[in-house]
Amino acid sequence: MKHLIAKILLFLFLFTFFTSTPLAQAKNQKFVPDRILIKFKKEPSVNTFKQMLTLNGAQSAGSASQLKIKILKVHPSKIESMITELRKDSNVEFAEKDWIAEPSLATGAPNDPYYTGGYEWHLSKINAPNAWSLSTGSATTPIAIVDTGVDLTHPDLSAKIIQGYNIYANTNDPSDDYGHGTAVAGTAAALSNNGLGVAGISWQSPVMPIKISDPTGFATYSDMAKGIIYAADHGVRVINISFGGRNSSSTLQNAVSYAWQKNALVIAAGGNDSSSTVSYPAACQYAVAVSATLSDDTFASFSNYGNLIALSAPGKGIYTTMKGGGYGSWYGTSFSSPVVAGVAALVLSLNPQLTNVQVVDILEKTADDLGAVGYDVYFGYGRVNAYRALQQAAVTIPTPVDTTAPLVAITSPTSGSLVSKTTYINVSASDNVGVTQVKLYIDGSLVYTSSNSKFTYTWNTTYVSRGTHTLQAFAFDAVQNKGSSAIVSVKK
Repeated sequence: MKHLIAKILLFLFLFTFFTSTPLAQAKNQKFVPDRILIKFKKEPSVNTFKQMLTLNGAQSAGSASQLKIKILKVHPSKIESMITELRKDSNVEFAEKDWIAEPSLATGAPNDPYYTGGYEWHLSKINAPNAWSLSTGSATTPIAIVDTGVDLTHPDLSAKIIQGYNIYANTNDPSDDYGHGTAVAGTAAALSNNGLGVAGISWQSPVMPIKISDPTGFATYSDMAKGIIYAADHGVRVINISFGGRNSSSTLQNAVSYAWQKNALVIAAGGNDSSSTVSYPAACQYAVAVSATLSDDTFASFSNYGNLIALSAPGKGIYTTMKGGGYGSWYGTSFSSPVVAGVAALVLSLNPQLTNVQVVDILEKTADDLGAVGYDVYFGYGRVNAYRALQQAAVTIPTPVDTTAPLVAITSPTSGSLVSKTTYINVSASDNVGVTQVKLYIDGSLVYTSSNSKFTYTWNTTYVSRGTHTLQAFAFDAVQNKGSSAIVSVKK
């Protein structure tokens, strides 16, 4: 630890107070020029770390406390060398730049409301009308939109919005000052069947707006991570993030893993670079990466692809809600992702007992296979099919977690009995699922094991010493829940 602190002091000694560069000024760069994300294997004490920063003219720029990641503000001229040195230290789990991502909206995407020549073609393409006969969503299955915020007054969204958060400004007002998040929210869950505007995928799902971007639409990896964590900590199981960065990140991976451990799904845009490299966080383990398809079920040329793509969904000419109360047509994997998120919300609305593993499995197995037969790097397991997914969800019964131990008893002899010569020990066990094994012990030593829940053991006491002896049985089920009998004391 002393070696680590000395090394950081050496770097920070050269720093002077530096005002952070606004994202609006930094957007042409790939990372925040004065920021490092660091995680220690064993953290220095809070006071030691705070004193170290203060004495050397540096500042703490916050943290992602659930991930134990600290954000350091450093001088831009030292960021490369400091990261290099920190990575050499055995007590640093990782140190990395705070990369900048952008909305996964295809460049030049038009907003013309008549761009596609017809509205919401994507709903019939994914078989949503038939799916709605099984479920239109649930008020208990919200969708978190981790994005530029949401227009809180839009007539097709306002009644569904639940309390979110502005990660970027650290306020409770996640209003959209850019427009991207409003369009994404409408794609997944606009008010539907109300005679107004557009229909979303999951009609009844509330929308939790989590704003992560600056007014120009750019977001740091640390704010993306915090947005994912916020949603997971507030019990949201469907988290959509239609942002993408080109650089890998342990911080984002930690955040996606954190949400996954809380049984949530992070559904993310694959990116729009026509590249075989999937954007982050879609490229993170446990994220559901989505590519884009066109109205004729061909692959969208702007979409990223690769072996990390899980599913595909319509992504061009998606007619949806717009900031300011209107409607327009958008394209990009930013809109393929909320299509999948909306279907995931329908699945969980119909069968809320499903785990995140089961939901992903259902979405992949029921997708319409496009391109090469089977999985391929362009369409993943196929284009999502809402109706088939809900049909499968309706018949998929989650495997219950068995925490009930078997019951077991020695029915004879009874405590206080006298035994001699041949004694018959009767054991009986039962379980809510099934007994797989029963063991009998005499005086603490195993004498018999049976796969039957009931059995009789013949005990020859001829050569057993005089005095008190103890009998006890243990029963086990398939997941090794263990039940024990009362101890029976007998005398010879």
